Amino acid sequence: MRIALLTYRGNMFCGGQGIYAAYIARELTALGHQVHVIAGPPLPELEPGIPLHVIPNRNFFARELDEVLAEGRPFEALWPSHLWELGLTRLGVFPEMTAFGLRLLVRWRRLQRRYRFDVVLDNQSLSWGLLGLQATGVPVAAMVHHPLHIDREADFALDPRFRRKWKRTLYFPMFMQQRVVPRLAQILTVSQASADEITRYFGVPRKQIAVVYNGTDTHMFRPLQREKETDLIFVGRTEDRKKGISHLLDALAHTPSAITLKIVDGRIPKDGLVPRKIRELGLARRIKLVERMLSVEELVAEYSTARIAVVPSYFEGFGFPASEAMACGLPVVASDGGALPEVVGSAGEAGRLVRARDVDALARALEELALQPELAAELGRAARRRIQRVFTWREAGRRTAELLEEVVRAHRRP
Repeated sequence: MRIALLTYRGNMFCGGQGIYAAYIARELTALGHQVHVIAGPPLPELEPGIPLHVIPNRNFFARELDEVLAEGRPFEALWPSHLWELGLTRLGVFPEMTAFGLRLLVRWRRLQRRYRFDVVLDNQSLSWGLLGLQATGVPVAAMVHHPLHIDREADFALDPRFRRKWKRTLYFPMFMQQRVVPRLAQILTVSQASADEITRYFGVPRKQIAVVYNGTDTHMFRPLQREKETDLIFVGRTEDRKKGISHLLDALAHTPSAITLKIVDGRIPKDGLVPRKIRELGLARRIKLVERMLSVEELVAEYSTARIAVVPSYFEGFGFPASEAMACGLPVVASDGGALPEVVGSAGEAGRLVRARDVDALARALEELALQPELAAELGRAARRRIQRVFTWREAGRRTAELLEEVVRAHRRP
């Protein structure tokens, strides 16, 4: 097959979708398919030989107007293709996914004439432009990691005021995605939990959603012999409230003072949630902050200096922080939010599961494993075996190829 893989943001630091794009492109190519990645910045790091087509992005949302106009070519912002996007960002709308799809659509006929793609696999943009692509005669499948409604609800819980709700409703492009998703040829997702949420929010019948678990690179994420610096490690965006860092800090305060925690987040604001909570709870001596962006090798090294990974998220569509820690030989104390029971396992063979937002239960689980290093080490070995057995990119690629081939066959049937 000739596959166009779309990702509106592509690098490894964009979360699960960036990791997915790089690995699924690699695996589909290894199976003999011709994969072209069409991406917006920040761009993915692809295996040699995989073509990359760049869709420009002026990143208006993250920049002040005077910064945009101070550039070398300020009048570009007044071009029709840019002006509408700039205007929406001033209203608090996040139009990046919409803009990616429309800019791709403008370029699509030229790309399709040259490469004759059999199928498009969209990676979470879910843009109006996808319907335009389908109208040109190519079927479109989409990987939906989880509906954005979940992110919006987490924001609403943080600040329930009407003004905040109105602004965040504008920010998230739910109206577009609710209308695009049911009209696509095939929906894929990364867990049973996400499939249930897609049915709930997008109205797609459950039987029409294919679950293809993400893989985890066990050659890169592996146990290393390192001196232990802390008992616990948390990896993730601490300002994303659904990651549960606030409840983790509350739980840590309820454990013996000898138990220590490392927080890895390259974007911790000086006046952000974590510094405030650390001061409020008096935890400064028990916490080490890693406040820089890490390479994969550096991240693996950080995992290897801890004994237990903690993933207290309220919801995870899959949960790379859990699977990557497990691949490094760490047991995981996780919440039951979203797909985490599917990744960690509900029987307790690779760690401990607790009810999301339950501070007391989380504190008990942390204390249990931190005070029993032999048990933690045994669970860590089992955790790596589980990842090697269940969550491989080779299987994700094989299953994705099967689904895309069926989409192409169905499209060609008279």
